[in-house]
Amino acid sequence: MKTAEDYQSGQILLIDKPLNWTSFQAVNKLKWALITKLNLPKKFKIGHAGTLDPLASGLLLVCTGKFTKRITELQGQAKEYTGTFYIGATTPSYDLETEIDQTFPTEHIDETLIHETVKQFLGEINQKPPIYSAIKKDGVRLYEHARAGETIEIATRKTTIHEFEITRIALPEIDFRVVCSKGTYIRSLAFDFGKAMNSGSHLTALRRTKIGDYKVTDAMDVTLFEESLTEGI
Repeated sequence: MKTAEDYQSGQILLIDKPLNWTSFQAVNKLKWALITKLNLPKKFKIGHAGTLDPLASGLLLVCTGKFTKRITELQGQAKEYTGTFYIGATTPSYDLETEIDQTFPTEHIDETLIHETVKQFLGEINQKPPIYSAIKKDGVRLYEHARAGETIEIATRKTTIHEFEITRIALPEIDFRVVCSKGTYIRSLAFDFGKAMNSGSHLTALRRTKIGDYKVTDAMDVTLFEESLTEGI
């Protein structure tokens, strides 16, 4: 059982973030548990190494104490995701945060086209972040511009898709596994993938399964982590 000193010296916690939680909420829950159960100071340092959207679940690396200095290093590692694209419709947020705004034909889409389209996204690509994202433009987060109904020009960014595998085809759904570089938006990949097939697409499920060598199969639920601290008292 780890002590208060262990957490202050530095730990990397592998947390399986549940759906509908923000990464900030998960970190706050862990911080509160550590402060109350182990009597750590309120200014105790803790932070995560890479945000997961509320509509995504999976691996969240949380650094404590002196290990918060490693956050930048950990954020730079490749990440693996699994999830589902819904083909034939788009949403403004590129996922389920917003309602479908357009529908597209899918009759021309078959397994051959799907697998050929995957090849277009391997390697370094240009990607435009979703308007519903936390990136700032002119000091304001993009999602605030979006919710205000403002039209904003978003610059493309270079990102790298190391691996892109289709694991299930049951149209209108396609399941996938992606290994990508820091800063990749899987929501944007969903949108661009549909467009590349002369159709539309949005993300309906997303789970982060790896960050570097860290795996979600080794991660712990936030509530179970809190209970483990209670058991150690």
